[in-house]
Amino acid sequence: MTDGLDEDPYSIKTVPFHLALIMLPHAPLACLFLLLLSGVLGGLVLSICPTVCSCSRGHRVVDCSLRHLSQLPPGLQHNIRFLNLSHNSLCGLDDQLSHYAHLRTLDLSYNLLGRFPSGLPRALWDIRAAGNQLRALDKNDTAYHWNLRVLDLSANELERVVFINNTLPSLHALNLSHNRFWTVPTNMPHNLEMVDLSHNFLVQILLGSLDRLPRLRRFYLHANRFSWVPEGVFDRLEGLEFLTLGDNPWACEEEENITRLLLWAKHTRAAVLGCPCYTRPTCGQAHLATPGGERHFTSHTEPPLGADAREMGRGGLTPDKVAVVTSGYLAKSALLEPGTHGDRGSANSSGDQTSFVFISTPLHGLSTRTSTTGDPHSAAKKPNTGSTQSRSHGLHTPILYSVVTWNLLVTVTAFKAF
Repeated sequence: MTDGLDEDPYSIKTVPFHLALIMLPHAPLACLFLLLLSGVLGGLVLSICPTVCSCSRGHRVVDCSLRHLSQLPPGLQHNIRFLNLSHNSLCGLDDQLSHYAHLRTLDLSYNLLGRFPSGLPRALWDIRAAGNQLRALDKNDTAYHWNLRVLDLSANELERVVFINNTLPSLHALNLSHNRFWTVPTNMPHNLEMVDLSHNFLVQILLGSLDRLPRLRRFYLHANRFSWVPEGVFDRLEGLEFLTLGDNPWACEEEENITRLLLWAKHTRAAVLGCPCYTRPTCGQAHLATPGGERHFTSHTEPPLGADAREMGRGGLTPDKVAVVTSGYLAKSALLEPGTHGDRGSANSSGDQTSFVFISTPLHGLSTRTSTTGDPHSAAKKPNTGSTQSRSHGLHTPILYSVVTWNLLVTVTAFKAF
């Protein structure tokens, strides 16, 4: 009676009982096949390295330096920890890196950034933005970076930086050298251990502006335009160990002002490198140095090699030379992150204490050695894009073959069972 009626499209179709009994034992096998396939494909997708970059350590250490990039490369994993974007043509990265919550080290050196990128991950430990076109650092740029330990803004066009009270509590190293400051910045983070303000246009230090830096150990003020400083301006720097004052036009004829500074420099516990109006390269604690120590201290009063890095991008040095220059400069300015980058110093064979050099822990992944603060010899070598791709995906080849073979076997077994 129902042969002439249209079949109800909304009726529930049932599988005959005997067919259900046949299919039931094989359902887990099909599910297993789907799970294996989705897991393998999902793993391959998550572990893909951007084609223009080189990756290591499970693709969580990414080196995209010297790739002529004008924008952030696609394909970055969400859990990367180290990202090197130095020596490119990036103009802006506002809010493009905010979702990389595991990122610890970010190198943006030698790009075309006109302002400090907003929305950077708050988990960052190390930010390098040297050699850009930054003109100011506003209070909101660093207000929420509680974990930041190192901030390098050298070789920019900075004239003003603004820090909020009680922000950047973890910051230990601040590099503001080779900028356009006229006055030493006030309200600097209180836990700083190293501040580099060399090679600016500094003419004054406001009295009391350094009083809240009890942990400051290294203070670089050489190659500026100081003719005098207020009496007692360094008195509250209780932890000071090294101070560079060389290559400044001190007003030696103004005996009242300069005599007070010279008396402080003579009796301070710190080693003052480049004594004002003195032919001696060192004073203060430097008289206790072993033979050969004076030559070591004098190296801090020489113009850092990084001075030439300003020519980068302006018809001067090539990127490979800049990498070498920057490494040499950092070795002299002693950009150190205390407590997290190994030993604070070591002794050479002659007994002289070596200068403190910034190094990174393996966690940061600087073993890629193309960062602006990496090894000068390996950093000078431009990466090969072709070999980059093979390194990025070559590890997957044997794994992929075995996975495909296994999937085929599972598929054949599943179809035979059905």
